Amino acid sequence: MKVLIPTLPHSGYTATIHPTTASIPAAVWNTLVPTTGGKVDNPFLDHAFFLALEESGCATARTGWQPQHIVLTDANDTPVGLMPLFLKSHSMGEYVFDHGWADALERAGGSYYPKLQCSVPFTPATAPKLLVPSGDASVRAALLSTAQQLATQRKASSVHATFVPEAEASEIEAEGWLKRVDTQFHWHNQGYASFDEFLETLSSRKRKMIRRERRDALIDGITVKWLSGSDLKEHHWDAFYDFYEDTGARKWGRPYLNREFFSRLNQTMADSIVLMLAYDGDAPIAGAINFVGSDRIFGRNWGCTRDVPFLHFEVCYYQAIDYAIAHKLAVVEAGAQGEHKLARGYAPSTTYSVHWLAHPGLRAAVADYLESERRSVEHNQEVLDQFTPFRKGERTDR
Repeated sequence: MKVLIPTLPHSGYTATIHPTTASIPAAVWNTLVPTTGGKVDNPFLDHAFFLALEESGCATARTGWQPQHIVLTDANDTPVGLMPLFLKSHSMGEYVFDHGWADALERAGGSYYPKLQCSVPFTPATAPKLLVPSGDASVRAALLSTAQQLATQRKASSVHATFVPEAEASEIEAEGWLKRVDTQFHWHNQGYASFDEFLETLSSRKRKMIRRERRDALIDGITVKWLSGSDLKEHHWDAFYDFYEDTGARKWGRPYLNREFFSRLNQTMADSIVLMLAYDGDAPIAGAINFVGSDRIFGRNWGCTRDVPFLHFEVCYYQAIDYAIAHKLAVVEAGAQGEHKLARGYAPSTTYSVHWLAHPGLRAAVADYLESERRSVEHNQEVLDQFTPFRKGERTDR
């Protein structure tokens, strides 16, 4: 059942809370998402991605991800803003960790769950979360106000928007939310004509290391294929899902995504996917799924059924760089964490999240913690910058 919430007094906007992605027409959703040439800029914001998560059963009330998407309409009933939002009963699948906050509130006699989470489930990739094509500040403010009102109605402790762009984080912080920072590792394309040209920007020792890793990963005749669009078949997804399940079982016990999810993506978003599979002869032995946006490629999940030295680096990091160079993409985002990416040419990049906490005591404690955490992140990035593999003066992304 959709719920209407009048937003700011006399604003002229009305918010509809949608309990499913399916209740929002794809044409409406994707009209509110940034696009270039009619194609969604960030594939994780595509209606089809959210719908695949929902219809496969990966992100639903049963799994603790109850959609509460906010669609804002003006006085003419024209959609003018979207905030993808979920009512959550846990903090799994978010990659911005607030378990300590939950424990603190529970120890003080409060309830941290449910909470509202504005994010792309299971996806630590930066993307705007206040989706307002006009850029109108009043619409953006109304989305934030609606989320806070909804938290009160749902008896939620808080609202969190994770992996938001820096400018959006600062804008939301100015509305009284708390800003949090963290670090990922991204590769930046400086207009390289080839992988070898990129290697020339690295120190001699790192250049030799990467060449050796690439050679050793493929030394026994292993090959890597890029599969996208109509080249993607169900047997490719069968193989990849075996890899994905193996990695998930070893890391956290049960993967978040099921086999049906990937089939649904193949039906609706195959042109935005690059599946990189490593083969020993005709047999796939490892693979990584990547999503392609207007200016970058996002590496997401990886797995293998045979341990080959350096094959992880080859399939996940070096092949993504090759792809970005070949397709003139500006950035490779290789997912959360992983300081081992630093030696492979991926530089530390700051990520941002914003948080509204209803409990004054918890808010004050978290604000103090975030100030300390921010100083620590900044210091760590300064240290990490000293260990990038680039020759002095070569790194130009910051």
